[in-house]
Amino acid sequence: MPLDFIRAHQLDMMLFFSGSCGILAIMTLMPRFLSVKRRSILALMELASMAQLIFDRLSYEYRGNETAFGGIMVRISNAMTYFLILLILLLVTHFIKDLYRGEGKLVRPPRRLLACDVLFVIGTILIIATQFTGLYYTFDEHNNYQRAAGNALSYVVPFLMALIQESALIQYRDRLNRKLVYALEISIILPAFAAILQYYNYGISLISMTLVIVVNVFYVYALTALGAEVGLARNRELEFYKEAQQRESAMFEETVEALAKAIDAKDRYTHGHSTRVAMLSRIIAQEAGLTDEECEEVYFAALLHDVGKIGVPDNIINKPGRLTDEEFAHIKRHPVLGNEILSSVKQSPYLSVGAHYHHERYDGKGYPEGLAGTDIPRIARIIAVADAFDAMTSTRSYRDALERQRVRDEIANGLGRQFDYEYAAIMLRLIDDGTADEVVNAVV
Repeated sequence: MPLDFIRAHQLDMMLFFSGSCGILAIMTLMPRFLSVKRRSILALMELASMAQLIFDRLSYEYRGNETAFGGIMVRISNAMTYFLILLILLLVTHFIKDLYRGEGKLVRPPRRLLACDVLFVIGTILIIATQFTGLYYTFDEHNNYQRAAGNALSYVVPFLMALIQESALIQYRDRLNRKLVYALEISIILPAFAAILQYYNYGISLISMTLVIVVNVFYVYALTALGAEVGLARNRELEFYKEAQQRESAMFEETVEALAKAIDAKDRYTHGHSTRVAMLSRIIAQEAGLTDEECEEVYFAALLHDVGKIGVPDNIINKPGRLTDEEFAHIKRHPVLGNEILSSVKQSPYLSVGAHYHHERYDGKGYPEGLAGTDIPRIARIIAVADAFDAMTSTRSYRDALERQRVRDEIANGLGRQFDYEYAAIMLRLIDDGTADEVVNAVV
């Protein structure tokens, strides 16, 4: 028998349906072509349905639990199950009102729908009274639920609300889309039919699960009955997102570049260092055949590769002459600090990768992790070569810029030792064909 199957599996069904309601509640907030009010009502209906199923399930789980906690839970769960049914019906009423104001073009929705608001208040008061009088139900000494003499009254308020909703639909049905009217009538009739079955089949929660179908009917209608407007709304939405993405991208780039300049400003000898490293890194990535998106990631990661120097005292960064071991230990901390700073940027995780690993060596003798070979992230291997080139060709507080030939020799000697073979070889080509010097001269 279908009812026997539902009775045997209803707890699992409640769990499944409650999860689907939660997902639909989130999805309901997304469509821009629905009014904020209508989206809010639909989302609240889904959330109320989810909560109603959860509390109904809990009432079964804690029924017969003789602990004090079990007694509290079974009473709260039963009360909330009754209340949330009324709340869902109230939200249906407000959905109908909104439809009549919108598609129905009524200045004032049918007055009788106001009675549903009154019935909701009355029903809520009766549920509260039940907790003290046992009007609808009672619990025995084992915390088992028992229907009381007034249990039939708990069906009266929801039935009256449904009848009022149906009468309003019948009177003004010509003002609404025919499919909409059918959907609404089914959504009103199904719970009423389920309530009758549940009254005569104790121990099965047909109302709860039927209400999920009702709410989902509303959801399906909201996304399909307005199909004529969806195309135009979607185009407007796509255009909006495109513009927003462009603004966000421009803002991201400007923010990163501003931060890079702030980093370089700490060292009076390395003005433009981060920008030059970023430009060289992007060229190396392009020459290595990376995609446009990957090249952009390399560029922005390189712009912020020295962000950790924010945490290094200025007197150490700008100290003329050789650093002490303690001072050099401070310098060696900047990759770790950079990682800590940028790891909070969850949407661009590659930023922290460049900052964290750009001082690793291909032979494993770098810092801070001592990674070797391809264990070092690709972004960091690219940045390491560009960073070394610009460091050697720039005047520092402790030395003058090195001659180009010596810089080339140092990079050539570092193949497979300090640098990745592929990216260092590309850097050598950029030195030989003058591209590297063009970058240096472009950013003074």
